[in-house]
Amino acid sequence: MNVSGAVLANRLSPDAEVAPRRIAHRVRGRWHGPIERLVSPSDIGELIKPFVFLDYANVPPVDSMFGIHPHSGIATLTVVISGALVYEDTTGKSGSVGAGGLEWMKAGGGVWHDGHPVGPEPLRLYQLWLALPPSEENSPAESQYIAAEDVQQEGPARVVLGQLGQATSAIRSPPGINYLHVRLEDGQHWRYTPPAGHTVAWVSVYEGELWTPEAVAPGTLAVFDESNAAIDFIANGNTSFVLGSAIKHPHELVTGYYSVHTSRNALERGEAEIRRIGAGLLAAGRLPR
Repeated sequence: MNVSGAVLANRLSPDAEVAPRRIAHRVRGRWHGPIERLVSPSDIGELIKPFVFLDYANVPPVDSMFGIHPHSGIATLTVVISGALVYEDTTGKSGSVGAGGLEWMKAGGGVWHDGHPVGPEPLRLYQLWLALPPSEENSPAESQYIAAEDVQQEGPARVVLGQLGQATSAIRSPPGINYLHVRLEDGQHWRYTPPAGHTVAWVSVYEGELWTPEAVAPGTLAVFDESNAAIDFIANGNTSFVLGSAIKHPHELVTGYYSVHTSRNALERGEAEIRRIGAGLLAAGRLPR
């Protein structure tokens, strides 16, 4: 380590003006080929909803990732760290997203989409699922694709969703959610003060080591105790991570294979729309018989 744990912990001492917000849960991901699953609706997703699913992926250029597949009741959000992603969805959009870019798919009442690496570099990314509120979980699907240069930044944090300081995301997401992509230099201190009501907060580190004052190593997702207190971070080595905070989703998570809804009726409506779209894809030769 570049800085001793004792030195870092002392910088974030409980004797400071504000006691540090503590880590309540810590999980390591489970690897499935090139994809590390960190959060599912049946485990940590229940604690940090509306954040109900999180994958970190390091995909070779020849890998097709998931193939075309459906969703309903959620929004999916991909943060491309390196490499490039080619996308297509049944809202009619297609194209590519390069390093630093974002892919937002509000599945709502039902959508199918596809994505795979393009170019010589491995594709590194985070893919997040967000549970939608009842007013949006069966609404028409909507996609947005944001280039890296259009992602606003406040200090070391790129604002993927929500707002931080003067920086605002271009993504039309439900209110009460922040999602940040943060890079700190070795020894850099940064304090995140969540908006009012954001009692859910977590981080996932993919490079370097983060102190809060407890260490969070690469491949670890740390969930903070539920409060509205600020969170202090110090980087041990150049460190990169994503951070989510939100007003807690108050609804039950009713899950299908690719869907998350707030009720059985809403799930059935979403799955019916998925089948309808799928039948059209099958007739067009887009799906295997």
